Amino acid sequence: MVTLVPVILCGGSGTRLWPRSRATKPKPFLPLVGDRTLFEATVGRCPPDLGFAAPIVVTGHLHLEHVEAQLGEIAGAQVLVEPVGRNTAAAIAMAACRLPDDAVMLVCPSDHHIGNAQAFAEAALAAAAVAGEGWLVSFGIEPHAPETGFGYLKRGEAIESSRGTKGFRTAQFVEKPDLERAKGFLAEGGYAWNGGIFAFRVKDFMDELTAHRPQIASVIREAVAKGKEDGQRFYPDAETFKSVESDSVDYAVMENTTRAAMVPTDMDWSDIGNWDALHIALGADGSANTARGGEVELIDCRNVLVDTDGPRVSVIGLEDVIVVVDGNDIMITSVAGVQKVGKLAGAVNQ
Repeated sequence: MVTLVPVILCGGSGTRLWPRSRATKPKPFLPLVGDRTLFEATVGRCPPDLGFAAPIVVTGHLHLEHVEAQLGEIAGAQVLVEPVGRNTAAAIAMAACRLPDDAVMLVCPSDHHIGNAQAFAEAALAAAAVAGEGWLVSFGIEPHAPETGFGYLKRGEAIESSRGTKGFRTAQFVEKPDLERAKGFLAEGGYAWNGGIFAFRVKDFMDELTAHRPQIASVIREAVAKGKEDGQRFYPDAETFKSVESDSVDYAVMENTTRAAMVPTDMDWSDIGNWDALHIALGADGSANTARGGEVELIDCRNVLVDTDGPRVSVIGLEDVIVVVDGNDIMITSVAGVQKVGKLAGAVNQ
């Protein structure tokens, strides 16, 4: 069995879930679906009895307290503390430089919801087997709707590892499409959502990063070499790290490598990217309504989400509306307007 090292990325401010998610405590550290936070659930999906090693968590100073409070006592866990955010390529490279060349990294965002943990584990082990053959593997998530907020992966020819686990070449990375193009992807078949979950060997990732983004590879190697440990925390050299280019792993590596592969999975996945996505993940009653928190009364409503931290909320005769009450902040939006929540003054000026 391949031992997978979960690399859990904890960054961002979660402004599209304002006012519940805030810069000081963004969505990974909130119990948005169920009793556990999204971060706790991410860690919990990677238990040692299924072949997962102790996790490496990459985060910033602002979220360090939340990470350590929710990570718990896991032998061998590491927390890598970025002095500044420099996107996912640098974050993943820093974790890679803390691991042996033959280790297989499983890169996981900390703020996603996965309803089927067994399907996730099966996909992770399949991806690890394909990665063990030198491929850089994306999770290809079965699309259930013509979503325009996700990138897509086009499935290419089948590949098979020596262990007998099948994956597919990634024939194309597709940017977020418009609605008509997304509908076409579903009608054609062979396309999957790109959920930002990856598996690759350390050596293969660093070789590709060096080939396509040599500045990132060299700067991060230097920052890690000059870094220091403090218990389970690791601090890269701040001045060196700050000079690294900011780029996503998709643009820096995955869209450039000739060894891109995908493993398909259907695991009840959501990026919880906005209030409507959360509403869908939570489930709803027969009228597609969901009420959480304090006392809520809904009359003649359909597809309404109310999330309140205490004050009573009464709604009559509305459809496709979201109401959130958090302390002194009240946010009301139509479902169509959820992508604009992060542009509100309250979200931006934190």
